[in-house]
Amino acid sequence: MIDVVVAGGGPTGLMLACELRLHGVRVLVLERDEEPTRVVRSLGLHARSIEVVDQRGLLDRFLAVGTTHPVGGFFAGIPKRSPERLDTAHAYVLGIPQTTTDRLLTERAVELGAEVRRGREVVGLSQDEHGVTVDLADGEHLRSRYLVGCDGGRSTVRKLLGVGFPGEPSRVETLLGEMELTASPEVLTAVMAEVRRTQVRFGAMPLGEGVHRVVVPAEGVAGDRSVPPTFEEFTRQLVRVAGTDLGAHSPRWLSRFGDATRLADSYRVGRVLLAGDAAHVHPPTGGQGLNLGVQDAFNLGWKLAAAVGGWAPEGLLDSYQAERRPVAADVLDNTRAQMELMSTEPGPRAVRRLIAELMDFEDVNRHLTEKITAIGLRYDFGGGHDLVGRRLRDVGLKRGRLYGLLHAGRGLLLDQTGGLSVAGWEDRVDHVVDVSEELDVPAVLLRPDGHVAWVGEDQRDLLDHLPRWFGAAAG
Repeated sequence: MIDVVVAGGGPTGLMLACELRLHGVRVLVLERDEEPTRVVRSLGLHARSIEVVDQRGLLDRFLAVGTTHPVGGFFAGIPKRSPERLDTAHAYVLGIPQTTTDRLLTERAVELGAEVRRGREVVGLSQDEHGVTVDLADGEHLRSRYLVGCDGGRSTVRKLLGVGFPGEPSRVETLLGEMELTASPEVLTAVMAEVRRTQVRFGAMPLGEGVHRVVVPAEGVAGDRSVPPTFEEFTRQLVRVAGTDLGAHSPRWLSRFGDATRLADSYRVGRVLLAGDAAHVHPPTGGQGLNLGVQDAFNLGWKLAAAVGGWAPEGLLDSYQAERRPVAADVLDNTRAQMELMSTEPGPRAVRRLIAELMDFEDVNRHLTEKITAIGLRYDFGGGHDLVGRRLRDVGLKRGRLYGLLHAGRGLLLDQTGGLSVAGWEDRVDHVVDVSEELDVPAVLLRPDGHVAWVGEDQRDLLDHLPRWFGAAAG
């Protein structure tokens, strides 16, 4: 029997496979498409996702093929500078096409021993108290202990489960593509400046060698957004919105996306779970979609591995929904707000001007930036020290850096006192005695996802908290 079948080989499913393999879980990733997509929907990673890949020792691979950019200007496209003193060692955006992110995560998952099968579509499932039977379109039947649907906004797994997906349908649609433009840089700059005075959902970003990534509002909402627009439709919209087609020709690929906003009623039904766009969809404003899914996987991976390994304490797997569904609800709300601020109507434009004024206050700018980048997130662990529930940034230690200690995906007791112990949990929690000038608490217990589970210096208090996240002591 397979331990976990992951339906969907995008960033969420691949990140989940990587996390599970760190704990020796047997993972099979099923991807419907025969070949990797050429469509580039996401253009980068925000600070928390950069921290995630850093925590697993992958950052150098991503930096080698990405470009760093300032953090400012992501909330509704309102041009503001990066806020000062962001609580992260990675106060930048990493520009990297989703296709490259997919490739890097696939390579890592395979390195760790995950199996990835392309051209395999899930069409049915059933479950009992011992596992899940997964039916494939080619007639094959697989048996696994758990199934995770990471199969996108039109998730087959979610539909087969009968999980509700309430929210709002698309009201507006946007066309997206890569193509060559003959318009000179001067003309393109002038057109962009004029059109974006009122239409923020328009742009043309140079990719090199005359190729541009072009975004333009669609005329209406298509009945089936899985069908790409024709090049004629695309250039017609360019003329309608910008007054020129910018000399567009030789499209590489064309796509469309809407502003539908939906959140799954449940992230778990028995032994089947949902993650990424299968659990939530929202407009791409602020560039949060891929990041939200990767962070879902980061939260779920170690918990599901604990369930497979038999050491998960009661309620640990359910904490995935308890922690991540409110995060998605908040992202849905901030993208709803951003879409309103991008409207061409007089009322929303007046509100946009007001928000732009408020963002000149450093605290407002930082608050909105922390929302977009997810570094302001705090899970509700029931009170305690202000650090509890937050992820800890990559602080410097006397013998290196914190994130260098998290590559194996285990818990960590960072002990500045030298007087504590994790005896009985050594198979799940590393104990490191070291000192950080950036950390003004005696000791912190970190979950495998880097969130602070405990702060203190009392051994008895620590022993009360270890079982909550890491189960019963061994032996």
